[in-house]
Amino acid sequence: MNLQENLSHLENRIAKACERSGRRREEVTLIAVTKTHPVEVIQQAYDLGIRDFGENRVQELLKKKDFFRNPTPYTPNPDPRWHLIGHLQSNKAKYIADFIHCVHSVDSLETAKELSKRAEQHSRTVDVLLEINVAGEATKEGIATSEAPELLRHIFAEATSLIVKGVMTVAPFEDDPERVRPYFRELCKLRDELGLKELSMGMSNDFEVAIEEGATMIRIGSELFGERITQI
Repeated sequence: MNLQENLSHLENRIAKACERSGRRREEVTLIAVTKTHPVEVIQQAYDLGIRDFGENRVQELLKKKDFFRNPTPYTPNPDPRWHLIGHLQSNKAKYIADFIHCVHSVDSLETAKELSKRAEQHSRTVDVLLEINVAGEATKEGIATSEAPELLRHIFAEATSLIVKGVMTVAPFEDDPERVRPYFRELCKLRDELGLKELSMGMSNDFEVAIEEGATMIRIGSELFGERITQI
């Protein structure tokens, strides 16, 4: 694997997708999905300028997060921004509340309230996204589009240490990414109706369509790091 070449090729595709949709490259955050990849590979990505990293499981995230802690106050490089993109169980919120940058997968008030309580204990706020199961797949996490306004109202009222930044979805996997365009379009519409900013959608197989439909965050694993070869 040549990570630098992969990143260059990926950036070219992102830029072209932005150009096609009349957007600036700066409007799209690349989140490198590091699930099962070792810290040495993540360090290479960091050295190439990537600052946003996504993990699916809290346990694996905790094993990796301290690898990048600055050992001295003299290094100018910032800490990475960790995103939890997989499902968050309420009982795991306490482990991430002191450092997580953004949780993309909030889909219940119970989880939101627990994460908020834990964040408050650390005197900080946490950015979150509402996970929406736009396609209504039984095997996927997330709430229905129709449930989002009510959950948002309750979080504003009862989980005050959370800042709801936007919405997220995991689209169905399709060989032809054009088939998932309607789902991305629907999520963008919901985001606008809720008056939010961030739109986390699009992965390695469909991120260009997601960008064309307004994605502000894309979650890329295999197109950047190749196939997963290491199990943490």
